Amino acid sequence: MLRMSPTRRSVHVADELRDLIPRFLEHRREELAQLRAAIARSDFEETRRIGHILKGAGGGYGFDEITRLGAGIERLAARGEDVRGLVDELAEYLGAVEVRFD
Repeated sequence: MLRMSPTRRSVHVADELRDLIPRFLEHRREELAQLRAAIARSDFEETRRIGHILKGAGGGYGFDEITRLGAGIERLAARGEDVRGLVDELAEYLGAVEVRFD
């Protein structure tokens, strides 16, 4: 199966945040791994909790897509629904995001 590489998504971030962004994105990737582990255990409460963290994390630095996906993950997990599609979107986003400093 041929898989296309994800489309790059640019995020403009204030230059004074340059030193914080690599660690910020590393944290989001760690949360992605935690999400996948929670899903494998069918742990909806942990999935909801991580979604809540993501919902609050993205907007402050301009990563609105992380906020949107986190809110969706939180909402679906609270209802015991499948979040794998949103988690896949998050993985794709984190793999494709390109930070541009202003």
